[in-house]
Amino acid sequence: MDQPWPTGFRFADRTRARHAEVHALLAAGHSKRAVQRQLSMTWRTVKALADAANLEEFFRGQWQDRPSVLDEYKPYLDDRWNEGCTNAWKLWEEIVPLGYQGSYQRVSAYLRRKRTSPRPVTAQPPSPRTVAGWILRQPTALSEAEQLQLKTVLAHCPELDALTRHVRSFTVMLTERQGERLPEWLDAVRKDDLPNLHTLAAGIDRDREAVIAGLTLPWNSGVVEGHVNRIKMLKRQMFGRAGFHLLRKRVLLYS
Repeated sequence: MDQPWPTGFRFADRTRARHAEVHALLAAGHSKRAVQRQLSMTWRTVKALADAANLEEFFRGQWQDRPSVLDEYKPYLDDRWNEGCTNAWKLWEEIVPLGYQGSYQRVSAYLRRKRTSPRPVTAQPPSPRTVAGWILRQPTALSEAEQLQLKTVLAHCPELDALTRHVRSFTVMLTERQGERLPEWLDAVRKDDLPNLHTLAAGIDRDREAVIAGLTLPWNSGVVEGHVNRIKMLKRQMFGRAGFHLLRKRVLLYS
C-alpha cells in the first residue's frame, strides 16, 4: 500500500495506533462518544479517525500537504535527484547556502520517500498566484530558491516562459522610459500564442501614440489623481453630515 507518511515518524505511528484503537472499539459496538471518553480524545479527533476508513487518505489530506520549510527547495532536490545525486547529506549541504534553514532530517525523509514510494515523489507545484508574483517582481528581488522554482516552472511551460519575457521587457520600457521600443514589443507579443496578451496588445495599439508618450515623457497625471482621490475621501467622510460649503472650505484649507 502507498504510504504517503512513512513509518518511523512518531506522530504518524501514534496516529496509526489511535486509528486502530478507535476502529476496534467501534467494531465492538461502542459509540463515538464512548470511544471519546475511554481514549480521552477530543470529539473532533475521534470523528476524524472514525471517518477515515483508509488511514493513508487521512494523512494525505490532513498532514502530507502542510507547508514545510523544505518546500522551496524540493524542485532543486528533484533536479539533482534526476541528475543522479541521491546522497541526502550532500544535497542538504548544497541547499543550506541557498537559504535553507531546516534540519538534515527533513531532507533525508523527503529522499527516503523518493526511494521507497512506488509512485514518483516530486515537489508540489507553486500556486498560480505565487508564480504571478515571481514574474511581476524584479529578478534581483527574488531569492535563490524562488529563482530556482521559477526556472523549473518556466522550463515546463513554454507559454509562461514567453509571457515572462514580455512582462520583463515591458517593465524595462516602463522604468527606463523607452517608449520608442513599444512597436517592437507589440510585434513580439503577436508572434506568440498568448491570446490574453494579444487582447492587451490590441488595447494598447488603439492608443499607441498616447502610450508611447506615457512611456517616454517625464510628465504624468499622478499629482492630479492624488488630489482627486483626496477630494473623494473628504466627500466620503462628510456624506450625509454637511453640505457643499463646508466641503469647499475643507478642500481649500487643505490646499
